Amino acid sequence: MTLREIAEADYPAIQALHRSVGWPERSLAGWRWLHANPARLDIGAPAGWIVDGPDGEPAGHVGNLIQRFRLGERRLHGATGFNIIVSAAVKGSSRAMLKTFIRQPDVFARYTFNANSRSQPLYVRHGMQAWPEQTHALKLSWIVAPLPLAISRLWRRLYDAAPGMVGSRERLMNDRLGRVARPALPPGVRVLTDFSDASPYAAFWTALAAEPRLLADRSPEIQRWRLQDPDLSQPPLILSFERDGAMVAYAIAMMAKSNILEPPVLEIIDLEALANHADVIPVLMTALRDAARAMGAAKLRLQAVSPQVLHRLGDFARTARREGGWGHCHAQFSPNAPDPALWSPTPYDGDYAVCLRPVPLEGVHAGVRAPAPGAHTASKA
Repeated sequence: MTLREIAEADYPAIQALHRSVGWPERSLAGWRWLHANPARLDIGAPAGWIVDGPDGEPAGHVGNLIQRFRLGERRLHGATGFNIIVSAAVKGSSRAMLKTFIRQPDVFARYTFNANSRSQPLYVRHGMQAWPEQTHALKLSWIVAPLPLAISRLWRRLYDAAPGMVGSRERLMNDRLGRVARPALPPGVRVLTDFSDASPYAAFWTALAAEPRLLADRSPEIQRWRLQDPDLSQPPLILSFERDGAMVAYAIAMMAKSNILEPPVLEIIDLEALANHADVIPVLMTALRDAARAMGAAKLRLQAVSPQVLHRLGDFARTARREGGWGHCHAQFSPNAPDPALWSPTPYDGDYAVCLRPVPLEGVHAGVRAPAPGAHTASKA
C-alpha cells in the first residue's frame, strides 16, 4: 500500500472510485479546475492524496481543498478534507490519509464541515474536535413543497426493502428544473452577476474584509474561479442586497439532488452581511425561499451553521427544521492560529460548492440514469 500525492494521471481512477461508491463523478475538466485552485497554488499544497492498492492502481482517495482567509491585513490558508474513499483492497488506509491531511504544513486549520454519520468518529480519533461547539451537529431546512419529500420517503422504503425494484431512473424531477426562474424579489434585493474587480461586489468584499473577523476569501478573483466549475449543471443563484446605493449583503445558493430518490434542494452556500447591516439577512432568506419554489426545489437548506449565523437568521432560525444530529463539523487548529471565536463559517468555507451533486438536467424530462442511493452507505466521508 503506497500513499502519495494526486497526479493528473490519476483523474480517471479517481472518477472510477467515486462511481464505485455512488458519489458524483467529476469530469476530467472538473478535476483540472480543482487542481488550478488559486489558493492551493499559493502554498503549493497537494490537491489530495491517493492510496495505491496491491495492483498498483489507486484504491483510496482524499481531496484537499485549500482556501484563503483574511483577518485584517493578515492572510492565512485553511484546508478542507473531502471525499474520503477507501475500497476493500486498502481497508484501514483512511487512518494514514487523515494523518497526512492533518499534518500538512502552512495552514492554520484542517477541517471538514461535511462529515457523514459513519465517518465522523474518524475525525475525533485523529485529534479533530467537533466545532463550532454549539452548532457542529446542526443543519437547517425550510420546506417549500411537502409532497415530493413524502414521496421520497416512500421511494427510500421501497429501496431498502427491494433495491432491484427501484431501477436507476432519476425520480422526483419537475418542469421547473433548469429553467430561468424570475421570482419577485423583495425591495433592495438584486440578482448578482458582476464579479469584476471594480464592481459593487468588490467594494462589498473590501468592506467585509476590513471587519475584525476571520473570513474565507470571497474576493472577486476567487468568486470568478468558483463560477468556472465545468461540472455545474446550472449557475448558482447569487443575490445581493443594496442599501443607500451600496451593496451590504449577499447570498449564494445552488440546486442539488443527493441521489435518484431525493427531490431537488436549493442549498445555501453562503450568507453574509456587513456587521451593521445584519438585519437584512432575513430579507435575503425570504428571497431564497421564494426562489426555491420557483426553481423546482422541495426545500431550502443550510448545511453548516455558526452561532452568529443562527442569530442573524432571526425568525427563520425559529421556524427551521433541525436536520443533521451528528457532528458533521470538525476542526483542528494550529498552535499559532487566530482565536477560533473570530471565525463564523458558512457552507462556503467547507466543501459543499465542490461536493454537492448537481441536478442532472440532461434528459430532465425523459429520466436520467444514475447510481442507486444505496451506494451512499459505502466506506467514504
